[in-house]
Amino acid sequence: MITEVIRGSLGTNKLKRVMLFVVLIVLFSLLTPILAASFGAADIGVKQVIDAILGGINGESSGTVTSRIVMELRLPRILLAFIAGFGLAIAGAVLQTVTRNPLADPYLFGISSGASFGAVLVITLLGNSNAMSGTLPSSLINSISLPIGAFIGAALSVLMVLALCGRAMSTQIERMLLSGVAVSFMFGALTSLLLYFSGPQAAASVLFWSLGSFAKASWAGLSLPFVVIGLATAIILLSKRQILAMKAGDETAHTLGINVQGLRLGMLLLCSLITAVLVANCGGIGFVGLMIPHMVRLLLPGRFALLTTGLVGGLFMIWIDVLARCLLSYQELPIGIITAVIGSLFFLFILATKRRG
Repeated sequence: MITEVIRGSLGTNKLKRVMLFVVLIVLFSLLTPILAASFGAADIGVKQVIDAILGGINGESSGTVTSRIVMELRLPRILLAFIAGFGLAIAGAVLQTVTRNPLADPYLFGISSGASFGAVLVITLLGNSNAMSGTLPSSLINSISLPIGAFIGAALSVLMVLALCGRAMSTQIERMLLSGVAVSFMFGALTSLLLYFSGPQAAASVLFWSLGSFAKASWAGLSLPFVVIGLATAIILLSKRQILAMKAGDETAHTLGINVQGLRLGMLLLCSLITAVLVANCGGIGFVGLMIPHMVRLLLPGRFALLTTGLVGGLFMIWIDVLARCLLSYQELPIGIITAVIGSLFFLFILATKRRG
């Protein structure tokens, strides 16, 4: 009975396409960590990866070099990449919906730049060397200072964009995007100023970190991003109906009893929190929140598939990290450079499509 209702509402062909897409995503999600862990400077086969993972799960790790590489280096990195892609994709989907701007993205809205500025400010002025060492900080203050600084910078950028847009934010999409770009350039300039006055060694390390990297991933460092992204996703899912109502316009949402301004501000700050935590752990990674929601909408038109968007974003980021590790021999490219190249081309594609439309 339920299947007939779903089939009648979606259509047989559309239902088959959705089911096939979901099955492929699930299968790809199971295979991706194993395949991705086999890539890198050390030549490790798929069977060795499976043996190392099974040994780690059963508590029977062999202690070999291969097992340590897989369990202590590659798996934490893969999980951090997945969490980062998941969070950025969801943040982009929410931003595009609540602002009704198809070009909305944490990077283009200045949220990433604000978070980067806050994090770099903490590193350069407070001397938070633990944030760059990849080790567990010695005190609670040091362990949370970097995410807090990043969140303050991200929230400040959101408030500045809202102030520049004023009350006409819901009707002037172009003005909102230009405001975000202006705020992004401003915080980028302030970050460069901080790097200019910092020491050579600190500037080099912060520069690489600000371009995006999962090289500092560790099991201990996964807890905060996992908890924050998980709670933020749960809050967004609970507000999914209200968010969808905003797609029809502010007036329609008002008639449904939704506090539009409060919901929009809350979602913007929630996306700022997601971006801040990820920037604090991975650095600045742009355009993921722009590309992935559009890709999912092309594959699943007319649907607000939030979890699917996050899943595709996580898988996309894992393979981008594999590309960053393997593109050059004995050298790792920053993640932000690769996503910026792909994202800029995708951005031009969207603009060309809108112009033709």
